[in-house]
Amino acid sequence: MDAVHGVYYLLMHAVFAATGTAASDPGLWALRLPSVAATALAASGVAAVAHRLTDPPPGGGASGPGAPDRSGGPARPGRRAGLADRVAVSAGVAYALLPPVQMYAQEGRSYAFVAAAVVWATYLMLRERWIAYAVVLVLGCWLHEFAVLALPAHAFAARRSRGWRLAAGAVVAALLPLALVSARQAQTQLGWLGRPSWQDWAAYGVLAATSLLLARGASRDLVRVALPLALLPPGLLLAVSLAHPWYVDRYVLYALAGLALLVGARLATARGWWVWPLVGVLLVPVGFWSAWLRTPESRKDDARAVAAAVAGLARPGDEVLFLPSRRREWLLSSPEVYGSLRDLALSRTPAASRSLQGVERTPEEIRAALLDPAVDRVVALLDPAGQPLDGYPAEAVKRQTLVSHFDLCSVTDVRGARVALFARPGDCP
Repeated sequence: MDAVHGVYYLLMHAVFAATGTAASDPGLWALRLPSVAATALAASGVAAVAHRLTDPPPGGGASGPGAPDRSGGPARPGRRAGLADRVAVSAGVAYALLPPVQMYAQEGRSYAFVAAAVVWATYLMLRERWIAYAVVLVLGCWLHEFAVLALPAHAFAARRSRGWRLAAGAVVAALLPLALVSARQAQTQLGWLGRPSWQDWAAYGVLAATSLLLARGASRDLVRVALPLALLPPGLLLAVSLAHPWYVDRYVLYALAGLALLVGARLATARGWWVWPLVGVLLVPVGFWSAWLRTPESRKDDARAVAAAVAGLARPGDEVLFLPSRRREWLLSSPEVYGSLRDLALSRTPAASRSLQGVERTPEEIRAALLDPAVDRVVALLDPAGQPLDGYPAEAVKRQTLVSHFDLCSVTDVRGARVALFARPGDCP
């Protein structure tokens, strides 16, 4: 059901196998360290692109410059090389400091890998290494197919290069099988999305205004690469989402590499005593945001807190019920807690059904299981208060049967969830 992430899942299977991680012990280090490494790789790629654009070799490349300094007039080679080093370091550090980049450096997801692939594909494009460019960008697209939105951005930098056109055609052709498979899964995987909110448009407006402001005075070669990379992928996905709601900012995380390139160029060429105090002032909110990203409060839920609440409330042999069924994911990573409970609605386990959350019984079977006289206590895992109720028949039967035949004994609120205890009338502890 998740073909768009299939290559990433395959990669993580290999990581778990290499680290000796058992299925019963997911291992947060094994899960997260690849994303950290991918983010470091992406940051180094941003630095490499910045250096290439600021100090190209004699004779030029895809970026077009030769010995002349594109920011105006000739420049001595040593002086230009020093500037290139400063721009490279500033851009790489700026990318690593961006809070959204830090967020997905922490998470066991594919987006840091996609960003690394797009950034290094950009570098290979500037080097006119078209076969390597196509291979790396295909890898990025197979890690997440919206990496293909980097192609329109690259078109501006490659201009009318025949090599780029052939490589771009190869990327699209190689992506086509995945696109055809994932298109059949779009409703399942993207059906939860609505059209872009005003916050999405406002965030894009801030990105666009900042990028355009930073582009003023930067070299034409750097702007021709950085500005389209920053603005086109999110802009195109937002526009498409007016008809087909597919926009999530993390799907085009790699666009922030374009912003980092512009930030690096501006910092390296800025003049005046006020520049660095201003940078220090701007780093204060970034620092607070960065610290907040490393707390449970930055996530939509806290599976470990849910498991701890269940462990403190339940007795061995108690029934557990997930409302809705997809919330089974909260306990799947805590088998020591989940294994002591009886999953009342479950028909086939995730392993047996080869699915993410397993297969549940029919509504009639769930109702009959709840009404079994042997069922005295039910631990229910619920969405936070105020969330819309799932309208599926099985979910409605769970709610109705609990309310009509059990007393609500207690509700424990944790991050992104509620853990409730139900018991037969008069049996609440």
